[in-house]
Amino acid sequence: MKMIIAIIGDHDNEAVSQALVQAGLRVTRIASTGAFLRRGNSTLLIGVEDHRLEEAIQILRQHTTPPPQEGAKRATLFVLNVEHYLQV
Repeated sequence: MKMIIAIIGDHDNEAVSQALVQAGLRVTRIASTGAFLRRGNSTLLIGVEDHRLEEAIQILRQHTTPPPQEGAKRATLFVLNVEHYLQV
């Protein structure tokens, strides 16, 4: 299992979250700020099975808007191995 931590612009949050949920993936959103001019960001926590990792990354690519400035990024993704999880 993998945990994707995706930092995206607030303006992309709704489209990305809906696409992930429609694909049957679970997502948790955390409001965050940072980067140049402290613009609003959303941090998404996405738990995925190993075989669905590329699918989730593709959804993120397809539903984030291109940045207005050259050299800027659409999103920052961290992919972590999850050794164990449980729900209580």
